[in-house]
Amino acid sequence: MEKVIAAGLFAMVLSIIVGPKFIEFLRRNELGQYIREEGPVWHRTKQGTPTMGGVLIVLASSLPFLILSEYTLSALTVFAVTLACGAIGFLDDFTKVRRRRSLGLPGRWKLLLLGAITVFLAWAAREQGLDTDVYLPALGQVELSWLWYVLVFFIVAGAANGVNLTDGLDGLAAGTGIIALLTCTALPVIAFIRSRGDTDLDLAILGAALIGGTIGFLWYNAFPAEVFMGDTGSMAIGGALAGFAVMTKTETLLPLIGGIFLIEALSVMIQVFTFKYLGRRVFLMAPIHYHFEMKAWSETKIMVRFWILTAILCGSAFALYYRYYISFRG
Repeated sequence: MEKVIAAGLFAMVLSIIVGPKFIEFLRRNELGQYIREEGPVWHRTKQGTPTMGGVLIVLASSLPFLILSEYTLSALTVFAVTLACGAIGFLDDFTKVRRRRSLGLPGRWKLLLLGAITVFLAWAAREQGLDTDVYLPALGQVELSWLWYVLVFFIVAGAANGVNLTDGLDGLAAGTGIIALLTCTALPVIAFIRSRGDTDLDLAILGAALIGGTIGFLWYNAFPAEVFMGDTGSMAIGGALAGFAVMTKTETLLPLIGGIFLIEALSVMIQVFTFKYLGRRVFLMAPIHYHFEMKAWSETKIMVRFWILTAILCGSAFALYYRYYISFRG
């Protein structure tokens, strides 16, 4: 367990120390954020704020993990999915910066690349001996057969894009991401205490490193933000959550662990559907955090309340895991 704590502290300190130099590098190379025109008008003052800060999260997390890891297949798989989703986000961010606009990589290319990541994740899970079933507390094991592969795609694409949609206010995606990652880390810690398995310990080391790196990033991303994580960071965090869900067989807990990201994604889908087919809007603006901003909530109030909601949802997920999923795994 000492390695878990060391990984988190190492990543956090590294991120905080490197942060100022990294932000200065972004400024010097004019790697600033382009604000979409359809967003709140007052967000245009953030135009030019250094972006692609997710690179800091990924690098600060990777070094402690690679040093302290047990190099199990499960942890390496989650690590690879995190890097791959972060790479897609990086391409998106780089495209925005190069073209000097808020539109990046086309959606179809994102989905195609996320599909390739899904194939890898599903293959690795099956190589690890994981079955194509999911666990539901009320029903027990539910065999999905080939539908499980479809579910894995929705998990990867949904988590990556859900965190990405949440990244619209200073500290929002980073704070909620930390709470979700903390839950994903706590699950293998409990499993390790029960079984002393190297796989569970290794997953916990990775989770702690990601938490530490993101906390260090949040130090500079808190309102008013000195740097944005960009798609690089949001998609990396989403990929990590997806990888943890699949490799720990907690796919059905992800809607709770990533509940705030699900709400953000659903708000966009509802808004698009109702406007296209009913000619009206449900929210003043989507994603939903903009709705509350349009109702004159401050960024800090929205951020803290979303953190609280995330903590409640993640606490519920942890309680369900401790009550039901541990016995299922054991």
